Amino acid sequence: RNYKFRDQQKLYFVSFATVHWIDVFTRREYKDILVESLGFCIKNKGLEVYAWCLMSNHVHLIIGSTGEKFENILRDLKRHTSKEIIKAIEQNIQESRKTWMLWMFEREGTRNPNNTKYQFWQQANHPIELSTNEMLEQRLEYLHQNPVVAGWVDEPEQYLYSSARDYARQKGLVDVILVE
Repeated sequence: RNYKFRDQQKLYFVSFATVHWIDVFTRREYKDILVESLGFCIKNKGLEVYAWCLMSNHVHLIIGSTGEKFENILRDLKRHTSKEIIKAIEQNIQESRKTWMLWMFEREGTRNPNNTKYQFWQQANHPIELSTNEMLEQRLEYLHQNPVVAGWVDEPEQYLYSSARDYARQKGLVDVILVE
């Protein structure tokens, strides 16, 4: 299947994962880097976030854009977060997996000529255009159920790093546009 952003006016479900599905997002400081970056893209690049969920090794988003092209926003988001998270790992004296993770990111980075040293995210974003309300509702449900299925919480809105809180009329960490 050829995944592409074909229409910049539509909403898309996108997912991207760390290389080798490494469980990086087990520490709050790494998660917060992604949250801050989403906020920056919302404020400065025209990113519209309708739903999001950060798991231990991947991110799901339902997004739109009133500004830059999706490809450019995600490229910049992934580039910035990869640099900042790797820097945070390098500086984290409590990170017991530091040597292994950096070795994995560096090993993957040498396989891609576009990198100077590390590769943190897998290349693909797998955008899926949400062309019907049924598709939108299905992806929204799937995205919010991820932490429940993983056994982390009993109810989606209990998970801090997700827009399920916003949909439960609680304030979440990212400014989202609710799908009503």
